[in-house]
Amino acid sequence: MNSWILVPVFLPVIAGIFLLVAAFRKHPENVQISPGERHRLHLIAGSVLLISAVLAVAAVWTGEKSLTLFYLMEEIPIYFHIDGISRIFVTFTSIVWLCAGSYAFIYIQHEGKETGFFGFYLLVYGVVLALDFSGNLVTMYFFYELMTLTSAPMVLHHGSKGAMIGTLKYLFYSLCGAYMGLFGIFFLYRYCDTLTFTSGGTLNLTAAQDHRTILLIAVFVMLVGFGAKAGMFPLHSWLPAAHPVAPSPISAVFSGILVKGGVLAVIRTVYYIVGPDFIRGTWVQTAWIVLTLLTVFMGSMMAYREQVLKRRLAYSTVSQVSYILFGLALLTPTGMTGALLHTVFHAFIKATLFLSAGVFILEENKSRVDQLAGIGKCMPKTLMCYTFASLALIGIPPASGFISKWYLAQGAMQAEVGVFRWLGPVVLLISALLTAGYLLPVTMRGFFPGKNAGEEQQETVVNEEPPGFMLVPMIILAALTIILGVLPNPLTKYIVQLVSGLM
Repeated sequence: MNSWILVPVFLPVIAGIFLLVAAFRKHPENVQISPGERHRLHLIAGSVLLISAVLAVAAVWTGEKSLTLFYLMEEIPIYFHIDGISRIFVTFTSIVWLCAGSYAFIYIQHEGKETGFFGFYLLVYGVVLALDFSGNLVTMYFFYELMTLTSAPMVLHHGSKGAMIGTLKYLFYSLCGAYMGLFGIFFLYRYCDTLTFTSGGTLNLTAAQDHRTILLIAVFVMLVGFGAKAGMFPLHSWLPAAHPVAPSPISAVFSGILVKGGVLAVIRTVYYIVGPDFIRGTWVQTAWIVLTLLTVFMGSMMAYREQVLKRRLAYSTVSQVSYILFGLALLTPTGMTGALLHTVFHAFIKATLFLSAGVFILEENKSRVDQLAGIGKCMPKTLMCYTFASLALIGIPPASGFISKWYLAQGAMQAEVGVFRWLGPVVLLISALLTAGYLLPVTMRGFFPGKNAGEEQQETVVNEEPPGFMLVPMIILAALTIILGVLPNPLTKYIVQLVSGLM
């Protein structure tokens, strides 16, 4: 029976709602809880998260499955279907969510509002799984919107003025982007044979022939709209506003996972509904490539100039996720292979970086890059995790980022995209140099502060590394960023086969 795929979706949703109700009834202010309550909370949240993740991964890797939940309209079901894209997204989502959740057991004790935090954390995980399981465009849009609404309270966790501003920006940009996506869905519903995801697309080219111009406009509006969640220019500025004010475990899943909701929406729209042939060689493809390369360069420049570490990492996400969108915009098998590889690698890399930044803030109360001189003396393991992830993001072999960026550059040179055949790789190379410029100084000054460093920076407080619940997830994620570069063949072969069947 296929109905058991509902368990990993609804188990964390129900558990999350239960925790939110308990938080409201027992602790309206929800600031501190007793040690006994904390133990029960960790037991419930940890068990539900682990069981859901195991069941989700088991569901996607045991064959294709389909399930209709209900009918929104006579011809529009809310429908789950597991395919190759679902397998990739569910797997890396579950790994990152488990690691960040373990890290949060310790981290969130210092933030307060623990029951509410884990309530939303479980709830959003269930919604993200439902998004990954979505089998048609309307189902995807339904859970895409729900993901935005349920994740916003996690940005607001601190309740500060900055958190309120960051949450409002997140909601404004995300909802505006989603409504742009809805605009396109109205047109596609009329001119597609079905809204069910189908390799190669379902657009009826005969029916669309006389309306090609308006359909191209609709598709472009959808790309910009869904690109808002992925941080693509011009709807990108919510990331540097929301990430610094959110707790670090939330920054990790936002940057590693939730922004990939926009990537998933773009993949489903272009490759499973519209079809890449419809926009190949048109102004839509050209404009899309221009926006992605502009975002790659702009995000890297802003990250290079930023001194607040978490905001620097947020700008980095703006840049790096547009690497993925650039690969998708090439509309070639090699470009899409690079995009999917970078989707996976970036999830592990950016989660590691944000969790490392959280340790620096929590243990040393240092949030700015210029405060981190000598930090490697008191927490070398944490800084090594940060360093391995940085090397992978820059694309230095044999780290994983090199593999995906190689495919992206090759995809650009193979594509029939005019000047972008060489301009794309040039922009990616410049961005890689800027990435080294804004990530590696933390490592260099952390391990080698130098004689000219100020006394306050030289005399770092001698602390132990963070507790195991925080350190082990960072080590696992950092190890994955290297292992997937050293042994990339299993994942690469799977993605190449998936893409060849799709295109």
